[in-house]
Amino acid sequence: MEHHPIIGGGIFLGVIAAINHNKLIDQVIRVFVTIGWSFPTFVFGLLLMLVFYAKLKWFPPARISDSVLAIISSPSFIQYTHMYTFDALLNLRFDVFWDALRHLVMPIVTLSYVVWAQILRVTRSAMLETLGQDYITTAREKGLPERTILIQHAFPNALIPVVTLGGLMIVSMLNGVVVTEVIFNIPGIGSASAKAASSLDAVAVLGFVLFRGGALVLANIVVDVLYAVIDPRIRLA
Repeated sequence: MEHHPIIGGGIFLGVIAAINHNKLIDQVIRVFVTIGWSFPTFVFGLLLMLVFYAKLKWFPPARISDSVLAIISSPSFIQYTHMYTFDALLNLRFDVFWDALRHLVMPIVTLSYVVWAQILRVTRSAMLETLGQDYITTAREKGLPERTILIQHAFPNALIPVVTLGGLMIVSMLNGVVVTEVIFNIPGIGSASAKAASSLDAVAVLGFVLFRGGALVLANIVVDVLYAVIDPRIRLA
């Protein structure tokens, strides 16, 4: 699953909340954050299944429906990437695409919600702190447009703690992937590592731990590079 839109969504909502401090939209977003902090990933995923699958029958679990699986397994359906959504579009099978997309909704929301809540909270706090600085007040007194103040002055300075948390959240989502894939019965690295742990397959579990460690190192490198991009003064250090 792609993580950049998830992180970006949390940053966007955090900025909106900070700009509209103590207004209705800020209050709504703060409730959104509080709920996100309150629910563990597995509880939130089970609640989604209870409401949107058991009750409403909108979004089923698993990766694909049995009827659509027969289409994918047929010789007429070419699996270019083995990703059902992309392969369905390449085969012009929009019924397969829609079915695969419906199965992705609940896992994506389950993983995204907790990350959104955490990124949003930090972004809102960082933006509020930045907007209260003297240089922001000076820029306003000089008559600079509010949009310019937000984009060129406030937002870049508020991004440092957000980037730090974002790098860690991307890695921590691997833990959420394990729970999410098990709950929604989706084959992947998460469910495979859970099965390896339950069967005492030490080699597979160690492989997952090494993969997570490598992802953490890579995330830290990316965060360090982004520091220099966001704040040019860091490059002189």
